[in-house]
Amino acid sequence: MRSPFRGPTLLLLAAPLLLTMPFAHAQSAPARVAAPPVDLPATAGSSAPAHASSGADPVDLDDIRNFSRVYEVVRQAYVEKVNNKTLMKAAITGMLSELDPHSEYLDKKGLAQLNEDTTGQYSGLGIEVLQVDGGLRIVSPIDDTPASRAGIKPGDSIVKINGTLVDPQNVDSMYQQLRGKPGSKIELTIVHAKSSKLINLHLVRQNITVSSVRVRELEPGYAYIRISQFQDDTAGDLQKKLGALIARDGPQKGAVLDLRNNPGGLLTAAVSVSDDFLNSGIIVTTRGRLQDANLSFSAHPGDQLNGAPMIVLTNNGTASAAEIVSGALKDNHRALTMGQRTFGKGVVQTVLPLDADHAVKITTARYYTPNGTSIQAEGIQPDIALADLTVQKGDSTPALINSEADLPHHLANENAKAGTASSNDGAAADGQLATRDYALAQALNVLKGMALERPAAVSRQ
Repeated sequence: MRSPFRGPTLLLLAAPLLLTMPFAHAQSAPARVAAPPVDLPATAGSSAPAHASSGADPVDLDDIRNFSRVYEVVRQAYVEKVNNKTLMKAAITGMLSELDPHSEYLDKKGLAQLNEDTTGQYSGLGIEVLQVDGGLRIVSPIDDTPASRAGIKPGDSIVKINGTLVDPQNVDSMYQQLRGKPGSKIELTIVHAKSSKLINLHLVRQNITVSSVRVRELEPGYAYIRISQFQDDTAGDLQKKLGALIARDGPQKGAVLDLRNNPGGLLTAAVSVSDDFLNSGIIVTTRGRLQDANLSFSAHPGDQLNGAPMIVLTNNGTASAAEIVSGALKDNHRALTMGQRTFGKGVVQTVLPLDADHAVKITTARYYTPNGTSIQAEGIQPDIALADLTVQKGDSTPALINSEADLPHHLANENAKAGTASSNDGAAADGQLATRDYALAQALNVLKGMALERPAAVSRQ
């Protein structure tokens, strides 16, 4: 099994899709090419490329004078006193934000958030929390974390933190208190769903690793692979979990790769994940003004699914690194894409450090799918379009006779096995999946059709 690519990193940041992750990062790994920094923070010793041309467009002295005058006017005449440090940060932030939605000035806090997003690691309690009606509700605890060990369950509400009542006025600051240094203590007062009993819990924060990959069987022979974002360990985690499923349940007839609402992540992770399902072909190319931004990434032999058919589920929240994977599998005819058009974030960012605590994240390249297509502001059109629908089971009149087996004195099937239910045709399970996740149910049905065609297609080769 191939190990995930480990090398210099490229930045592919998603547009503000989620309030909790305004920018996601995509990173890619070349097949046989060394990649310069383009998606993760560059190394501390790196700096802006020296060969970038600056002499062709000299700065106008009048513009410098105007900037100085505006700066001084704001400093002296603004209604409230503003210190020089705040003004300089605002000036830098404004300069970068005017370029595009993805270029950004990162301070120490921003760099820490970037590192958290790309590694999936933070220090806290191991709970996913949602703000609901001015309060904090538990979406789910992560296994083997302080929260899960304390008995916190999905749907629980946090009433107090360290004795202070959570209310709409302080909910943001209270949410921030859930995280802290490893080993630090915190007291939560919670109430379980459908209960009024207050429970006090004394917890100790620890380092938490959030897995971005989930793998399971939808039904025997059909795998479901969910990637929530592209982190440092995503490719390795995918190889481990999918390999374990195949070792336990045998080769799969097909797989659904769910990239819905995946805001992106590391480019290297996206390339490595694509490589896990391809034997050859271009995965993605990047092109920019700097020579180091012109890269091409190719697949190596070794498809984890051994050519079994694939469906990639996408929607309008599929962005950045997730679009790289979607485009690579679609253009190489390895998978059908299904769902809605993707977000259309087709540019690459480089993070250039200014010092130990500050950096500039700036767009340096566009990326192109294997067919040479730029998806910037266009997205990827699915092969099979699906509306964003939910379904519910329709009303039906009870029937006394549904088949020959319901008729009195019917002849038994001489090949029927004892204890086998003739009415169990899979419709009930299909209905449950459809009411729970319509798009996934449709993907599974199409995947089964593709799997039925595969033996015939192989015999014709």
